[in-house]
Amino acid sequence: MDQWSAIDFPSNPPDRNGRNNVWYRVTLPAGDWHDPVLYIFSVDLIVQVWQGDRQIYQFGEFDAEGRGEFAGWPWHAIALPPDYHDKPLYFRIYSNYIDIGLWGEVAIMEQQALVPYILKNSLKSLIVAGMCALLALLAAIFAFVRKDDRGFNGIALFASSSALLLFSGTDASQLLWRQPLMWEYLEAGSYYMVPVALGVMLAQWLGPKPAPLLKRLWQLHLLYLVLALGASLLGLVTLASTYPVFDVLFLVSLVIMSAMAVFGIRQMSGDQRLLLAVFGVYCLLLMADMAVAHGFLPWVRVPVSWGVLLFLLAVISISVAHYRHIQIQLQQMNARLEQEVAERTAKAEALTLRERRRVKLLTFENEKNRLSDDVVAGLQSCTSLAQAMKLLVLELPDLTSPLRGALYQPDALCTYSPEDCWRQVVSWGYNSNSSGPFTNASPLPEAFDGLINLPPPTRLFADIRDLPPDDTDLPGALHNLCLWINVQKAESGSHTIGFLQLEIPEYFSANTTEYGIARLCFSMDQIIQKIGLTLSGVLLHQDLQRLSYEDALTGLHNRRFFDRLMKHEIAVCRRSQRSLTLLIADVDHFKRFNDDYGHEAGDLVLQRIASELAPALRESDTVCRYGGEEFVVLMAGASSAQAQVKAEALCKRVQDIKLEYEGVVLRPLTISVGVASWPDDTLQPEKLMGLADKALYRAKRNGRNRVEVSSSG
Repeated sequence: MDQWSAIDFPSNPPDRNGRNNVWYRVTLPAGDWHDPVLYIFSVDLIVQVWQGDRQIYQFGEFDAEGRGEFAGWPWHAIALPPDYHDKPLYFRIYSNYIDIGLWGEVAIMEQQALVPYILKNSLKSLIVAGMCALLALLAAIFAFVRKDDRGFNGIALFASSSALLLFSGTDASQLLWRQPLMWEYLEAGSYYMVPVALGVMLAQWLGPKPAPLLKRLWQLHLLYLVLALGASLLGLVTLASTYPVFDVLFLVSLVIMSAMAVFGIRQMSGDQRLLLAVFGVYCLLLMADMAVAHGFLPWVRVPVSWGVLLFLLAVISISVAHYRHIQIQLQQMNARLEQEVAERTAKAEALTLRERRRVKLLTFENEKNRLSDDVVAGLQSCTSLAQAMKLLVLELPDLTSPLRGALYQPDALCTYSPEDCWRQVVSWGYNSNSSGPFTNASPLPEAFDGLINLPPPTRLFADIRDLPPDDTDLPGALHNLCLWINVQKAESGSHTIGFLQLEIPEYFSANTTEYGIARLCFSMDQIIQKIGLTLSGVLLHQDLQRLSYEDALTGLHNRRFFDRLMKHEIAVCRRSQRSLTLLIADVDHFKRFNDDYGHEAGDLVLQRIASELAPALRESDTVCRYGGEEFVVLMAGASSAQAQVKAEALCKRVQDIKLEYEGVVLRPLTISVGVASWPDDTLQPEKLMGLADKALYRAKRNGRNRVEVSSSG
């Protein structure tokens, strides 16, 4: 007690070296308890608890040498004084067992909450123990009635020993009778009986050949049960010391029995194999409990009762199966008599249902064809793909009615390729109380990963002539349609821009025929293909419009776009009296650059300069390639001074460019810039182009790589 060492858990402290006495010290945490009690799951083996020099609890008896006799493994409820939380508690413990110290759960709770807590922890085992006792009684009755089937003897023995093992091992048993050592004897006896029951059952199931060895094994365990409990009652050994020996003996026997069961499993019936399998699970749980008890695994409540419950369920399921088999045999004659009537009735109902669906589908197809023509006409009037998709979203509920579904499109915010991220844009038909067709109550996924779970398009038939006249030779029933919206791009060919997930109504697909699914799938697929062709035309028109205003080399707007934008900006600036500034930038000595390095290097220069223009300017400024090596910039709302600052920054960025082409470092680049502003330099904004051009030539004459403003000339 002179030196104290902190350990992770108050069991088996390091450097025990065979010592049987240990002291633990702990200061318990404070809590808002009126009548606190310290609950400990178990102690190996006897214990005293002290607060200061006052003893507040004792289990077992210490002799003059600090030793004591094994008194059982109960739970402990240690009443704590009101001022416990600021004072250390000391635990004096003696154990000659493989473990020493506190074991399992340690908790502080109210005195009145202790009994409910104990009952809650024991409830499952108590229920299973009751079921085991009932099964043991029934098995004993069957064993008495059917004396030729000795398998019931093993079941009765196992169920009764399991019932006693579970009940005596519960915390609640201490509430019924506070005799821990007596409950330990009952638990040990029932535990030692498990291999006896297993040997009796296997001897019956495996036949006469392995029976003698199995008989010797279970007789050996029965002998050990008598000797271990007898020697312990006589005081020759402690009951705790009999557990390790039995565990070793049980493991050896279990290996032998398992080998016999594997070699003899072919001659077992299905019911016996099932019982043997669940019995094996029970034995595995017992071995796990052994591993915990001997410190090979950290402490945890091993659910041994689960194995027992599984065995009970197996017996019950076998009984129910036998009963069901008898009932089936009794019902087969009536079923055969009723079958013909049911088949004729089903055929008549199927024909009626088929005709009803046919009428609904024909109405559906006619209506959808009319709606699809209207939608296609509306899409053809759109000037961009985005505008067309907005119109399509509005028309989809009517176009697909009465189908419910959702539309998915690539997610532009995806961190990797947008085409690998598909997000639900809109859904319809899932909320009957909604005032509009679109809701957020769709049970369909919010998104799909294009690399993992993107649904493939539904394809049943390539042509209407392939549709079957009846329900023969059809795939399995479909409950969803997935239709991809594909468009043709001039650069990359076919491209998917979205897909629909549609739910098929029950009256189209249920029961006897798949005809409705075939017609529905074909009709909707044709409509979506028609829409895809229309959208391809819209996309082609949009691309042609874009290409007519875009410079192919640099990606900037071209001169045609600039001429139209210039007229527009002049009108806007006059109306709002906002200033308008024009910059013209020209690459210095560009012809000489082309002559020295070639036109491909010149194209590289133009592309690099084009990429430097936008970062050096404002977001509201518009940059265009005017022609050759000339670039123009429209800066609405900017004064001459502001434009000059931007132009000088641009000259600096271009001068800092370092280019290499085919392993050759190109000489530095420079540009000259001319600036003209309305109304600072002229009262007629139409003259800005001429004034900026003159300023540019003045910059060229004055040495290049500079900015000249029109007013400075």
